Amino acid sequence: MINTSRKNLVHVVKYRWWWMLLTTILLVPGIIAMIYSSVTYSNHSPMKVGIDYTGGTILQYGLEQKLQNSDVAKTRKNLEQAGIENPYIQILNVNSDQQKNTKSNINSIISIRTKFIDKGSNDQEKISEQLNKEYTNPELISVSSVGPTMGKELFKNSLIAVTLAFLGIVAYLSFRFRFDYALAAILGVLHDVIFVCGVFSILGLLYNVQIDGLFITAILTVIGFSVHDTIVVFDRIRENLRYYSKKMSFGEIVDASVNQTLTRSINTSLTTLITLLALYFFGGVTTRDFVLAMILGIAIGTYSSIFFCSMLVDFWNDNQNKAKVTA
Repeated sequence: MINTSRKNLVHVVKYRWWWMLLTTILLVPGIIAMIYSSVTYSNHSPMKVGIDYTGGTILQYGLEQKLQNSDVAKTRKNLEQAGIENPYIQILNVNSDQQKNTKSNINSIISIRTKFIDKGSNDQEKISEQLNKEYTNPELISVSSVGPTMGKELFKNSLIAVTLAFLGIVAYLSFRFRFDYALAAILGVLHDVIFVCGVFSILGLLYNVQIDGLFITAILTVIGFSVHDTIVVFDRIRENLRYYSKKMSFGEIVDASVNQTLTRSINTSLTTLITLLALYFFGGVTTRDFVLAMILGIAIGTYSSIFFCSMLVDFWNDNQNKAKVTA
C-alpha cells in the first residue's frame, strides 16, 4: 500500500534527465575504450582476451614446500620481469596419482598458464630457471597446450552462451510484461553488460587486464542478477497501477514503487557486495578479476534497476501520453 504522506527518498521522475546524464557518463568512456581496442588489437576484440581464447600453454610444477597467495604474487612478478607475458598462476591440490608420478614428496603444485609456447621458444626454460631460483627442486609434472584454433572455438562458444542467455531473457520478459516494460528491462541488461565490459576494456588498455572463461561466467551472473532486480521493481509498479492509477499519476506511482523496493534492493546488493569485497581483498589472486567483474556488475545492476529501467518506463509512458494528446 502506498503511503501518500510519506516523502520519497529518491526521485526517479523529477530528476530523470540527471539520471540520463549519469548513465551517459558511466557508459561513454567504456564504449570509447572498446571501439579503440577493436581498432588497435590484432584480433579486433573490444577487450584484451586471455589465453583461454587465444591459445596458450599450461605448465605444472611439483614443489616440496607449501605455497601461499603471497608466493604466487611474487612468482608472477618475477616471471613477468623475466619476459613471460602475463602469466596466470594457480596453486593446485596434490592427489595420490600425482604423488606416484613424481620422484620426490611434493606438497604443492604450481600451475603456470601463459601464451602458446612454440617449439623454438625458450619460454619454458625461462620459467623453469625462475622457479629454480625461488623454490627447492621444482619438478615439471606436465605440459599441456591449447592451440589458437581451440581458443577461437572456446571464444565462439562463449559468445553463443551469452547470446542464448540474452534471447531467453528477452522471451521471458516479453511474455511476462508489456512491451515497454520488457524493452526497458532488456536495455537495462545491455546497460549493465556494456558498463562491465567497458571497465575491463579500459583496464586492459591501462593495466593489461585480460578476460577469460571466468569473465563470461561473471557476465552471465550479472545478467541474471540485473533482470531479477528489475523484475522486482516492475512487479511493484504494475501492482500499484491496479489500485492507484486513478488517484496518482504514472510518474508518482513509479517513484513510490521504486522507494518501496529501495531498501530490499540495497540490502540484497550490499550483503552480496560485502562478500565479494572480502573475496577480492583476501581471496586468491587468480580469481580477483572474476570477483571484480561481479562487484561492478552487481553495483551497476542495482543502479540500473532503480534508476535507469524505471526511468525508461516513465519516459516511454510520458511520450505515449503526449502522442495521444496531439493526435
